[in-house]
Amino acid sequence: MSNTIINTNFKFPGQKSVYKGKVREVYTLEDDLMVMVATDRLSAFDVVMPKGIPYKGQILNQIATKMMADTADIVPNWLMATPDPNVAVGHACEPYKVEMVIRGYLSGHAAREYAKGKRDLCGVAMPDGMKENDKFPTPILTPATKAEMGDHDEDISREEILERGIVSEEEYVQLEKYTRALFERGTEIAAKRGLILVDTKYEFGKTKEGEIVLIDEIHTPDSSRYFYADGYQERQDKGEVQKQLSKEFVRQWLISNNFQGLEGQVVPEMSDAYIESVSERYIELFENITGEKFIKGDISNIQERIERNVLNYLSTRS
Repeated sequence: MSNTIINTNFKFPGQKSVYKGKVREVYTLEDDLMVMVATDRLSAFDVVMPKGIPYKGQILNQIATKMMADTADIVPNWLMATPDPNVAVGHACEPYKVEMVIRGYLSGHAAREYAKGKRDLCGVAMPDGMKENDKFPTPILTPATKAEMGDHDEDISREEILERGIVSEEEYVQLEKYTRALFERGTEIAAKRGLILVDTKYEFGKTKEGEIVLIDEIHTPDSSRYFYADGYQERQDKGEVQKQLSKEFVRQWLISNNFQGLEGQVVPEMSDAYIESVSERYIELFENITGEKFIKGDISNIQERIERNVLNYLSTRS
């Protein structure tokens, strides 16, 4: 198997703290600077898989970087530079403890809840008579509370968020506005690539000056679900499975191997061949979502490469 980056333990100049998420590791430095490393870890059902996926971190980081640039006129973001294929550097922010999930179609988690008979998700009504992957009359917002590594994110309603004081009403109204505008832009970008942006999540933070900014990743296959537009309606009419670009193919493989992250369930063994196929699928996702050819980074020693590139960048700022 190709070399992958699963864990990091860097000691950058002026380093104050390290936060390790499901996929990303965030180093907070002096001068309100954050260095975010996208690892090759694979997370599904809020569980981190035992093995990494070659090039996955680079793919997520480069898609997110491109999409941040393509939406900077809608909402300011935290990003300052990308000194390495797996690294983003930006302004340190205090993250809101809620993920803004927006769904244009009845898919994934929403479809699984709908199949159980639920017609309300996060306080939002879902119409009767829908089939899986049908389009909602209007995109719905279904927020989730942010979880620590290994814990499940939980659905939460707008009312609960305000009641518990997680976000002030004034700020939440702004988050909703940004979320809908970003989803509209993401939908337009996807359409140009012959894709449908089905659902996605956005995360926001606040700078020390009090400005709300977009953080983390945006419109990546880990945070979003895409369908191929060509043939979508025909497949729906025939009750066929949609062709999609997202991490859902991993979730479906896990489900078929009796794993959904529930207590007592064991993560199935991922063979080298399967891991290689997942890597190839992520490269396919990158090229379809961005419309660009994927250029593989040097993975002979990823840790050394990242450290060298980040140190070079930091030295130019001092």
